[in-house]
Amino acid sequence: MSFLDRIAECNRHDPAAYRPFHAAGRRVGAVRHALAERLREFLDVTDDRVSLPETLATPAARSAALDRIVRRLEAEGLVQGRRDEAYPVLAAWGAPPLFEIERAAAPVFGIRSYGVHMTGYVRKADGIHIWVARRARDKPTYPGMLDNTVAGGQPAGLGLRENLVKECWEEAGIPAALASRAICVGAISYTMDAGDGLKPDVQFCFDLEMPADFEPKNTDGETEAFYLWPWREVARIVADTNEFKYNCNLVLVDFFVRHGLADPADPDYLAIVKGLRG
Repeated sequence: MSFLDRIAECNRHDPAAYRPFHAAGRRVGAVRHALAERLREFLDVTDDRVSLPETLATPAARSAALDRIVRRLEAEGLVQGRRDEAYPVLAAWGAPPLFEIERAAAPVFGIRSYGVHMTGYVRKADGIHIWVARRARDKPTYPGMLDNTVAGGQPAGLGLRENLVKECWEEAGIPAALASRAICVGAISYTMDAGDGLKPDVQFCFDLEMPADFEPKNTDGETEAFYLWPWREVARIVADTNEFKYNCNLVLVDFFVRHGLADPADPDYLAIVKGLRG
């Protein structure tokens, strides 16, 4: 196995299995054909697209309509794992939200979700060490898997850095003064069939060089442990196993590339660099 295997796993999907989902004249997602037929009761459905009715002319009206639909789908078991967290639905990054949708329903409608992922690291005499989190065993999604130092979805109503600072405290007990030193270093993207739908997602990547005497401690119960591992051990786990949550692998591979830890002489190097922005 290799870094390319992890990238490929995050980009496995069949576009022919989905029907475009439109709102306010813009494509904002994709739904499976079977779900599209179920949505005829609520939305404008043709053989080649699913659309919110044009009569829903404001973000508030669209959000309310989607909320009613999502709750019906939840009752039928088609949407599971409600978070009571609203995700903004954007025509493009930086554009005003067209509407908001319950986080758990985003992949069901193929909505592009955004998130923040931070790699906390320490420089030692023998090289870079990376703080790795292990998700709580009772977490509803990907329980017990390895994770980035800090990571979280980007909800409606928060800026990226504001969200990162919040997640840093909740997930790792990193105070705002330290979290604010994190540097946004780019983003990774992928399009993945997630089982319950499509995830055409973007994760904004941050790096934080941490003091040698600081140890992360979880405050919200969603992380059970932190490990400070040499980067080579982290790279081995990424390349050879599926112990990390799927998108965390890409964040770490991006870290290895940016910090000169991936060998540009590797025949896969250019494919890896390109694959991180799927």
